[in-house]
Amino acid sequence: MKPVTPLVAVDVVLRLRDRPGLPVVLIERRNPPPGWALPGGFVDVGECLEDAAVREAWEETALEVRLISLLGCYSNPERDPRGHTVSVVYVGDATGVPRARDDARAVDLFDPQAPPPLAFDHARILADYRRWLESGEPAPLRSCRKVERT
Repeated sequence: MKPVTPLVAVDVVLRLRDRPGLPVVLIERRNPPPGWALPGGFVDVGECLEDAAVREAWEETALEVRLISLLGCYSNPERDPRGHTVSVVYVGDATGVPRARDDARAVDLFDPQAPPPLAFDHARILADYRRWLESGEPAPLRSCRKVERT
């Protein structure tokens, strides 16, 4: 019998290197749950995490991404209202003009210090990204014994 496990996803804090202030690319989700989010999605069977991150960013923003760093892994069972999903989050760079595609209703650039209201736990992820910018340290380890909200 196969074990019942969480779904695996990837997300990218996607920075535009050719814009002042290194804005991040966020997508407005086309499908529930609504809101703005980091580009990302589910890993396909037979696909490695890094390839999935680059593919998902391309599918949603039309940008070719170069992954820079692993930011962290996010596994709180309550982070996704659709069910328990574990997300591996990368920092990536791109240049050019993003276009909303696939699951993205819209795409826009934001100052990472002042994002719009975000879906999932993406506000926490952006806070960890800002910490990474200042210190170079990955996301801190967190226990899920107590549900954490940003």
